[in-house]
Amino acid sequence: MAVIGETVRVVGYRLAGAVVLPADTSDAARAAWARLGDDVAVVILTPQAAEALSEKAGERLTVVMTP
Repeated sequence: MAVIGETVRVVGYRLAGAVVLPADTSDAARAAWARLGDDVAVVILTPQAAEALSEKAGERLTVVMTP
């Protein structure tokens, strides 16, 4: 499991064992997505990251956090 989004919203997921990829901009979110390993089956996205990744999000099982 990986989590992509604004730093303040995603850092706590490390405590649950998730791979945390802070991305405070749309470009950073796209770069984080590109770095995902093949072993990542589920990606949790903040709404901002989901918007930036709208075209790619269907490539994996994704969950979008509530605003």
